[in-house]
Amino acid sequence: MYPLDHRQKTFFEEEGYLVIEDLLSPAEVAYYSDVYTSFLENRVDASRYRSDLSGSKGKSEKITQIMVPSKVLPQLLEKPLHQKSLGIAKALMGDDIALDFDMLINKAPFTNTITPWHQDAAYWIDMPDKRAASCWVAIDPAFKENGCMWYTPKSHSQPLLPHVQTGNKGALKCEGSEANSVCVELRPGSCVFHQGGTLHYSRGNSTAQHRRALITNFRPAAMIALERQKGVDHTGEREIKAQQMPKN
Repeated sequence: MYPLDHRQKTFFEEEGYLVIEDLLSPAEVAYYSDVYTSFLENRVDASRYRSDLSGSKGKSEKITQIMVPSKVLPQLLEKPLHQKSLGIAKALMGDDIALDFDMLINKAPFTNTITPWHQDAAYWIDMPDKRAASCWVAIDPAFKENGCMWYTPKSHSQPLLPHVQTGNKGALKCEGSEANSVCVELRPGSCVFHQGGTLHYSRGNSTAQHRRALITNFRPAAMIALERQKGVDHTGEREIKAQQMPKN
C-alpha cells in the first residue's frame, strides 16, 4: 500500500479530495504523453469508447473523453500510474479496493468549453457500499486558464444534488460555484484524488496547448462485481469526431 500519513487520510475523508504531488517521474510522464497522443490520433483505435463531453454537434471535439483505455491497451494496467494510484486508493479506502475503470479526458486548445459542475456518483447506479475515488493525473500542466479542476470541500458529505444532461448527450451538470470551491493547479505527473460525491468542475481551455488528464477510478471489488452483474462496465459505442492533435 502507498504510504500516506494520518493527516492526508483525514483530509480526504473530511474535505473529499486530496492532492498528491509528483505521483509520476518526468520519464513516466513522457511515456504517458506519447501513449496519450497515440490515442488522440487514433493510432491506438479506441473509437468505440470515444466521445465529446461538450455535447457539441460540431465536426471537431472540444472535450475528448476516451473510456477504458486499458481495455484497448492492457499493458497500461501494469504501468506506474495504475499501480501507484491503486496503492493510494487502498491506503485511503481499504484493502478491498480495486480498479473499476479508467479514462482519458483532453481539452483541446482554444475551445473555451467548461466541464460543468457535477458529482461523479450521478453517473453511477446506486450501490450499498458507496466508497469510491477517482485519481485525476495531469499529463500537461493544469491551471485555471486551460481547465484545471475545482472542488467544493465537504460536498461529498451532503445528499447527491439533482443533475441534468447537457445537450446532445453531453456531460451531466448540477449547481455549483467557484466562490465556495478550491482551485487545484497541478504540474505534470501530480494528481488529485476525489470522492464520488465531491462536487467539481473545470473551466474551458483558452490556451494554445492541450490539457490532457488520465483518470483512474476505484471502488470495492464487491461493488464492481455488482455493477457488472447489472450490466455496467463504463463503456459504450461512440461516434468519433475530428480532433486537433498535440504538437511535439
